[in-house]
Amino acid sequence: MPEVAVPVKKRRSHVQQRPREITIPRYHVVLLDDDDHTYDYVIEMLMKLFGHSRERAFLMACEVDGAGRVIVDTTTKERAELKRDQIHAYGSDWRIPRCKGAMSAIVEPAPGNCNEGW
Repeated sequence: MPEVAVPVKKRRSHVQQRPREITIPRYHVVLLDDDDHTYDYVIEMLMKLFGHSRERAFLMACEVDGAGRVIVDTTTKERAELKRDQIHAYGSDWRIPRCKGAMSAIVEPAPGNCNEGW
């Protein structure tokens, strides 16, 4: 009788790979203080552009006035740059006649980014 080759089944390893965690770097939108905008302007702007409550916006206005800067959002780089640009485009404070334009803001990397120091 002729020999017949029996197919050999390969065993699959059931080792599951964990999904790779992707870390998206975070950036702060930092509002800078000046003397040409009222608290009402800052509160209104933060509520409109960032959706902050009146209370939170007031606390941020106090911080920017006292410390010279306040983090108003932490997000992706692209969104942070958009929000900074929206602050710059918000316009002058009609309550102060000498006010010539919008407030200033910067974008800076948030601590703990995986690409910090690169």
